[in-house]
Amino acid sequence: MKLGIMQPYLFPYIGYFQLIASCDRFVIYDDVQYIKGGWINRNRILINGAPHYITLPIRKDASHLDTINQRYFAPDFEKHKASVARQIGDAYRKAPFFTNVYDLVQECLQSNDENVASFVTQTIQRCCEYLNIATPLIMSSSLAKDVTLDAEDRVIGINKILGTDTYINSIGGLELYKRENFGRHGIQLQFIRTKDLVYPQFSAPFVPSLSIIDLMMFNSKEKVLEFLKMCDLV
Repeated sequence: MKLGIMQPYLFPYIGYFQLIASCDRFVIYDDVQYIKGGWINRNRILINGAPHYITLPIRKDASHLDTINQRYFAPDFEKHKASVARQIGDAYRKAPFFTNVYDLVQECLQSNDENVASFVTQTIQRCCEYLNIATPLIMSSSLAKDVTLDAEDRVIGINKILGTDTYINSIGGLELYKRENFGRHGIQLQFIRTKDLVYPQFSAPFVPSLSIIDLMMFNSKEKVLEFLKMCDLV
């Protein structure tokens, strides 16, 4: 059984969904520390040919030690969601697949759940449904595990709890995780690497690694499903 683990990211880039699609089960790592400036509550879209952040602000009165599932969005959540929807609508209104994808975005933003982990996970689940990805999502906080372990040992522990034989990590984990450490527990460690993806973005020079929203706005669903397969396990 193949397992992937990642923090919940807001409308992440296609590599995130390639990882989910490559696994039999996928753990949303919601009970680790929230890191300011990451992708948990923001991502990038294309505005006037340049990357631009869309953000759902987080409450500022939380402890810096709080985990992702202990974080909540800032007051005026509805206003911030409406602002993100407006930014996306203005940016992509003339994109070839705007109507269906904007409907999806609005569906994702309809949730009134102000808990960061829960809300973002709902958006991931809805995007997976749109992309025909049936991999079950499991919240890390629902698993009985030793939270005192360090990063690598905790990941190995989650794999052991779920009885996996293969763990797939994003390519960024090459410097964090060692194959021999996983191998001692009978777990094969692999890394997923996204191939170079290029597609038309209006008439502007191509900007890579934007939110999945950008890719879906400019490509048919069939083409997006082809892009999901454009990755390697190393």
